[in-house]
Amino acid sequence: MKVEFDYTRSLGPVLSRFMSALAQQQVLGGRLADGTVVVPPPEYDPVTHEAVTDLVPVSWAGVVQSWTWVPEPFAGQPLDRPFAFAHVLLDGADAPLLHAVAVESPADISTGMRVQVRWADELTGSIRDIACFEPAGDAPASVSVSVESGEPEVTGIVSPVHLEYVYAASPEESKFFRGLADGKLFGQRCPVCQKVYVPPRGACPVDGVPTTDEVELPDRGTVTTFCIVNVPFQGQKIEPPYVSAYVLLDGADIAFLHLILDVDAADVRMGMRVEAVWKPREEWTTDLNNIRYFRPTGEPDADYETYKQHL
Repeated sequence: MKVEFDYTRSLGPVLSRFMSALAQQQVLGGRLADGTVVVPPPEYDPVTHEAVTDLVPVSWAGVVQSWTWVPEPFAGQPLDRPFAFAHVLLDGADAPLLHAVAVESPADISTGMRVQVRWADELTGSIRDIACFEPAGDAPASVSVSVESGEPEVTGIVSPVHLEYVYAASPEESKFFRGLADGKLFGQRCPVCQKVYVPPRGACPVDGVPTTDEVELPDRGTVTTFCIVNVPFQGQKIEPPYVSAYVLLDGADIAFLHLILDVDAADVRMGMRVEAVWKPREEWTTDLNNIRYFRPTGEPDADYETYKQHL
């Protein structure tokens, strides 16, 4: 299972100055009401809740306060080989910064070790301008000096979000996914209330008992609620406007979300009868994406009473 998107955020006055300084190979800390300096600078003092406005330069060098070894880095981490994550207390700061330290083995890092910033080859005004830290030996503290570069201030960043995980399907869900590979839709029925759940659930959320009866369902159903997507976004695969809707399969008691295409978005409505459009057989996997989308069947709309409990 993969979830990924680019998250765009405005930085605000404090982090804008911090990121803009990184693009000039400077590190800024925020001075709090009690006089302590924190890197990165917070927007508000955690004790007084007052806005932090006093940003001061600190050193590129510092001391490792604590660390942990990363033997197998994940994609997107600062380094693509084994490294250490460490709390580094920069000279001139009173709170540590969490970042990567480039060393060959756990034997090459220790608490109290001096490290310094290794800057990225290309500075863009993000925390990744600090590529990592590296051993500094006895290097003296070198405090950043304010430099006016004439470059525009960095006011926003794009943070790629990527989550990939292995999903362990229950026996009921496994049957559902394997059914998709054969072009079939399976649900599970509660023996008490007789509700049919698709995708299936191992237990009925109403009665709290196992769903024991397997039910094969048709690939036709009714649109219950829907949303017309008009706003384009990065990575969008379908040109808006298009419709994302909850489809209640015939014989099911729970609707699931899918696309409605082959119809003008303005003509989609609650109660519309729809049918699945499957991918070519050779493209089927154990995935609900085997159904490309749903389209109108041309049948009369379903009576409101048949789906009013699913809005």
